[in-house]
Amino acid sequence: MSTAIETRRPGARAWLTLIQCEAKMVARDTAGLIVPIGLPLLILVTSATAAGDQVVAGGRTALDLFVLPLVLTMVIATIGIINMPSFLAYYRRSGILRRLSVTPASPVMVLVAQVVVSVLQAALGIAAALAVAGLLFGANPPAALGRALGVFALAMAAMYALGMMVAAVAPTPNSAVAIGLVLFFALGAVGGMFGGRQALPEPVAEFGGWLPFGAAVDALSAAWAGAAVEPAQLLSLGATVVVGAAVAGLLFRWE
Repeated sequence: MSTAIETRRPGARAWLTLIQCEAKMVARDTAGLIVPIGLPLLILVTSATAAGDQVVAGGRTALDLFVLPLVLTMVIATIGIINMPSFLAYYRRSGILRRLSVTPASPVMVLVAQVVVSVLQAALGIAAALAVAGLLFGANPPAALGRALGVFALAMAAMYALGMMVAAVAPTPNSAVAIGLVLFFALGAVGGMFGGRQALPEPVAEFGGWLPFGAAVDALSAAWAGAAVEPAQLLSLGATVVVGAAVAGLLFRWE
């Protein structure tokens, strides 16, 4: 007679403990904690005074329509494309994911916990940017709040999908950071991070608007102005989520 052994699945306490451990790991990474918040804030502070005086349309300033969408996109792109992949690459390189694969606490739990902590870190960076922009420089909230939240959620999913692609192909934590940095700056350069896309050659500027960084900035700008978001921008972000998830699913290895 055979005896069935029931595997006990991790409960809520196990999930909470894992998330707390992930949060401690992120907090110990000083550069990874400060840069995604400090760099966007630095750009915001250095640009806000002049941009806040330039009324663009409907009482909205350049700070509302250009600087804030750029800063918020930088926060989620830095965390999603650079930080998260480096942690996952470290866990794979050190054998943590392989050891977890033979326990009830599967490697998927680590991935979910890392995403949760990354979202909390992004929320902290966004709250700091909005507080500084609103309290110190008189920035306005988005004219279409629901639209802005929807766009932001889609943009965050797109950046995390890119990050999962980086984690899938990077064999070491250092290579994950290097690939993530190259991808971040490449997307940012053609997406308006260094002075706006209007300063770029027209074909490059057009191409940058189709990529996820530029599409996120433009879509958030439209939502801040209360205008309709271009379908092409939503298509770009949605396609990035689908392609990133598919590629990561095919290439990602737990060990």
